Amino acid sequence: MSKQEFAPNRCAKPMSIEDDPRWARVVVRDKTADGHFWYSVLTTGVYCRPSCPSRTAHPKNVTLHDTIESARATGFRPCKRCNPDGPSLESENAALVAKACRLIDESEEEPSLESLAGAVGRSSGYFHRVFKAATGLTPKEYAEAARAEKVRESLELGNSVTEAIYDAGFNSSGRFYEKSTGILGMTPKQYRAGGANEELKFAVGQTTLGAILVASSTKGVASILLGDDPDVLVRSLQDRFPKARLIGADRDYETLISRVVGFVENPSIGLDLPLDVRGTAFQRRVWRALQAIPAGETATYADVARRIGTPESVRAVAGACAANNLAVAIPCHRVIRHNGELSGYAWGVGRKRALLDREAPESSKSS
Repeated sequence: MSKQEFAPNRCAKPMSIEDDPRWARVVVRDKTADGHFWYSVLTTGVYCRPSCPSRTAHPKNVTLHDTIESARATGFRPCKRCNPDGPSLESENAALVAKACRLIDESEEEPSLESLAGAVGRSSGYFHRVFKAATGLTPKEYAEAARAEKVRESLELGNSVTEAIYDAGFNSSGRFYEKSTGILGMTPKQYRAGGANEELKFAVGQTTLGAILVASSTKGVASILLGDDPDVLVRSLQDRFPKARLIGADRDYETLISRVVGFVENPSIGLDLPLDVRGTAFQRRVWRALQAIPAGETATYADVARRIGTPESVRAVAGACAANNLAVAIPCHRVIRHNGELSGYAWGVGRKRALLDREAPESSKSS
């Protein structure tokens, strides 16, 4: 039997609006419901998409519609805030953020906030808010990450430090050297030499999910690895940082790994550690989006792609998740397939399921 719509004349209804599961999705402004149904509001004379940001209408004034044609047939006008007849505000913002990212990536010098906002046809303030909401970075931070990626690529090609600096759009070597350690995790000469002489402290511990290895540079935690065999984890660390000097950690460092182990066992305690995040500008955007997923919630790869402003980059998002070197600190275990299934996880799907189970709200655990 097809779903019945409720007429504005308030004739007898098979169920109240509040009892219809679609109404709950309207109340929480569920973006994933957009395109699946619409609703109209008698008192305002408009029809909307489920995620409409307008004030929630009283359910007695609402009619739910299975199709956009049914919503239009009410004779009401489309809501100006959520534009139910066209692309959603979220998709429009994702498109303009993607355009801005391309402009930044292709510019020889860092474009100003005003020039970027003008290029996408928005005010500077609005564009800044939308960009940060989508990518987790301000336009300036994204531009700096993009330039850092260019520096890394140039140094890896064997170019001189000076060439890499100016090719990446830095106007002076002084400005670059002020930030070089933060950008590269080491000095430019060390990076060009493949990280030679970099020191990493590390320690291995044990959790109920198996062995865990934590390694840190002078900047912060650079690697958190999970597995079955501690020796395999140490070899993996050596493979990831082949020219670094690995130093067995002291008693103080054991305290840090205890914090990580405690978080794995009980995610509710949180994990606030300085991180040495190394990756491309795109990977860092993905990883920031992952860190924004609250414990107890999940997102699909497509969700993450939309959140960073590149909805077509689902496979690249999956690749960035696979390249994550910081288990649990960057929670790639919270990303699932569109059908709700758990996809591959660098440290094993069983561990991914266990981590999600531990983060699940108490209400769902008891149900």
